[in-house]
Amino acid sequence: MSIFQKTLESKILGKPMNLSFYCPSGYEVAELPVLYFLHGRTGDETLVRQTGMDKLADELIAAGEIKPLCIVCPSMGNSRGINSARVAREVDGKYGPVHKGRYADYLLEEVIPFAEDALRAARRREDRYIGGVSAGGYAALHLALRHQELFSRVGGHMPAIDLSCADEDECYFADEAMWLQFDPISIAAGSGACDLRVFLDDGDQDEGQFYRGCEKLYEILRQKGADVQNHVFKGHHNGEYVVSNLKTYLRFYGV
Repeated sequence: MSIFQKTLESKILGKPMNLSFYCPSGYEVAELPVLYFLHGRTGDETLVRQTGMDKLADELIAAGEIKPLCIVCPSMGNSRGINSARVAREVDGKYGPVHKGRYADYLLEEVIPFAEDALRAARRREDRYIGGVSAGGYAALHLALRHQELFSRVGGHMPAIDLSCADEDECYFADEAMWLQFDPISIAAGSGACDLRVFLDDGDQDEGQFYRGCEKLYEILRQKGADVQNHVFKGHHNGEYVVSNLKTYLRFYGV
C-alpha cells in the first residue's frame, strides 16, 4: 500500500489545495481505475486514512474481493462542490465557515487531470468513479449526474440531499434557482436516460432524514434506466456509520 499527499496550486480557487492518494501495490506499472472520494462539511482530505479505508482496501484487494483501484480524496473545504462564486472566499455560515468559489470546476478541470497525471491512471470513463459522504455525497451525485461523460459509477453515502431549499442553504446558494441547479434530484428529473451505476444509502436514524432524498432520487433514476440501488442501514449521521459500511462501499466501486 502507498498513501501520500500532494498539493495542487489551484488557479481556479487561487490557493494551494491538498489531496490525499491511496494506491495499492504495483500501481506504478498498471493503469488502474480511480475513485474520487469526497469528504463531508467538517472533514478534509485525510478522510481515507482516518476511516481506515486504505487498510480495508488493501485487505479486500489481497483477498481478491475487489479489483485494485486508486482512491483520491481532494480537499473540498465546506463548499458542497458547487460553483458558488467567481472568486474564492470564505463566509460565515450557520455551522461555521463556508467556502465559496468555483469548486465544481476545480474538481473537474484541475483535480482529475492532476490526479491522473500523478498516478498514470486509466483515463476512460468506465475506470473513473466518484463518491462521498454527507456533503461530499451530495457533491459526488450532482457532479456525476451532470457529467455522465466523465464517470461510470457514483456513490452517495448518507448524502446531504434536502427536499427543499432550507434556511441554512442560503450561505451556499445565492437563491433557489442556484440551489435547483445543483440539486441531484432536480438534475436527475430534468435529464434524459442515465447509464450510471449508482449506490445510495443512509442511516435509519439519520438526524437530517436524508433517506427521504435518497428514496426520491432512487425512484427517478430507476425510471431513467440507471443501475441504481438504495439502502437504509442502521445508524446515525456520523463517522461511525460510514466506517461500518466501508466494506460495502468498496465492493460497489471495486467489483
